[in-house]
Amino acid sequence: MIKNYKKEIILASNSPRRKEFFELFNIPFTIKAFEIKENYPTKLKGALIARYIAEKKATPFKSIIKKNQIVITADTIVWHQNKYLGKPKSRIEALEMLNSLSGKTHKVITAVGFLTFNNFKCIDVTTEVTFKKLNKSLIEDYINKQNPYDKAGAYGIQESIGILGISNINGSYTNVVGLPVAEVIDEIEKH
Repeated sequence: MIKNYKKEIILASNSPRRKEFFELFNIPFTIKAFEIKENYPTKLKGALIARYIAEKKATPFKSIIKKNQIVITADTIVWHQNKYLGKPKSRIEALEMLNSLSGKTHKVITAVGFLTFNNFKCIDVTTEVTFKKLNKSLIEDYINKQNPYDKAGAYGIQESIGILGISNINGSYTNVVGLPVAEVIDEIEKH
């Protein structure tokens, strides 16, 4: 899809979903990610949280990036009732998150950072997602059989709870999966 691209693309993410998107669209890349704590100043809200973490993920590369490279970082959050929902750390937390999303609309926000030798740019994309009222057995079955622990808000739109539970989506589907692909490709082509 991206033809004759001159820069070496480094995807600074261990997300299998982001990797799959790059492979699906034949974007040449390598993966290199540093472990960082995904914490942020408590005064930040919504997209500013995702932007802060995406830039934090780029920070270790700032001293080692070469002129022919672009490092792409990303962070996806769920913003619900003026509250940040990241990846659940326990079964109880996953249950609480899914119960709080049940029957309501929330925002999925992904910030994507583009670090080059000369600068850092960040974009963010927001998608509104509405869950129907989720019954207890659907939530329990999902937590027992799939992995809610590596996903913001404790769910994957492409998994059973998303397929059966989401009644409406307003915006980018790929954003909810973890990477707003159309916007990312546009930015790569600008560089």
